[in-house]
Amino acid sequence: MSTNTQTTTSCDIRDLSLAELGKRRTEWAFQSMPVLQTIRKQFIKTQPLAGIRIAACLHVTTETANLMVTLRDGGASVSLCASNPLSTQDDVAATLVRDYNIPVFAIKGESNDVYYQHIASVLDHKPQITMDDGADLVTILHTKRKELLDVVIGGTEETTTGVIRLRAMANEGVLRYPIVAVNDAHTKHLFDNRYGTGQSTIDGIIRATNVLMAGLKVVVAGYGWCGRGVAMRARGMGANVIVCEVDPIKALEALMDGYRVMSMSDAAETGDVFVTVTGNKSVMGREHFDKLKNGAILANSGHFNVEIDLEALGRMASSRRPTREFVEEFVMRDGRRIYVLGEGRLVNLAAAEGHPASVMDMSFANQALSAEFIVREHKSLEKRVYSVPEAIDREVARMKLDAMGVKLDRLTPEQEKYLASWSEGT
Repeated sequence: MSTNTQTTTSCDIRDLSLAELGKRRTEWAFQSMPVLQTIRKQFIKTQPLAGIRIAACLHVTTETANLMVTLRDGGASVSLCASNPLSTQDDVAATLVRDYNIPVFAIKGESNDVYYQHIASVLDHKPQITMDDGADLVTILHTKRKELLDVVIGGTEETTTGVIRLRAMANEGVLRYPIVAVNDAHTKHLFDNRYGTGQSTIDGIIRATNVLMAGLKVVVAGYGWCGRGVAMRARGMGANVIVCEVDPIKALEALMDGYRVMSMSDAAETGDVFVTVTGNKSVMGREHFDKLKNGAILANSGHFNVEIDLEALGRMASSRRPTREFVEEFVMRDGRRIYVLGEGRLVNLAAAEGHPASVMDMSFANQALSAEFIVREHKSLEKRVYSVPEAIDREVARMKLDAMGVKLDRLTPEQEKYLASWSEGT
């Protein structure tokens, strides 16, 4: 790790000399983000975030870079840290600092201590709006940096995991400012979570291991939108997919979608590749590790590295070693070998590049427009978690369809009247 000293922009990044590569890759991603392009042009004209300080704790990727530039061009003063120790693209961090003068505190592979030091650094910016991916930024604000809360007017949250944490805070009455759950927007979770997570998770597993998915038994723990996406993409590559669930409705849905459904205890005996996407902890634990086949591969695509109980696995193993980049081998006392990808962290960002830009286009459009909404409406908002306003959600979808050249039908006045009435029957 090295602190950059070649720029006047405050930062802690790996290497400023990586900026040229990061700039090219960021520009490449922006070509696939037409909705964000449109919003950026609007923001340059209208300056809806003028004078607003924004602290963002997000995955430092090319797509995030384009969001940061959009917010900056809308008048905001932005600072950025990583929302996961392994999710930073170091070249992107470098270009944000060198070419866009945006303070970045993020290094791929940073220690846990440095991770929280970087969160502290963006909070030193004294934000009025927070943008979070997992709610670590909000949690630190509410525990260790309470003196900063009085200036915060609102925030956004990107993930299912983060929204769960924030709603728990709101239910306990400890949430000190309104937060918009970007994750709950239809144009976010129906596409980012399903198609983005589905593709990027499989991408991460294959990049890390180079395994052939066809014919493997792939166990997906959790059948939310992320789990649906992973299962869909694994089946598309010829895998035999098994789903594990605790929710009977989701389990029934998975069954009728054509997947085998069983308990993790049973799946552990037969699976070749395991992917956890639940947002919960210890989804795979000691009782499951005892049953795994030799050569089983464990990956996580949930936000935090708690879904696979790595401490228990480490205690059970007689030895452990890295075998490939982002692959660690645990040798069990009976000789079985179990492989964990990306330290149990988000495999799609640890071992790959995260979601494709075209799907993050909608997610980050929601982020930008939700920030604008907070600035405009914060005085009337309560200290709780809000859904993205339907008007924003639908506008993002409309802009995406326009960019794709898709035209929709419109209701006629007669049809609108019929849908709004009750008197006309058979």
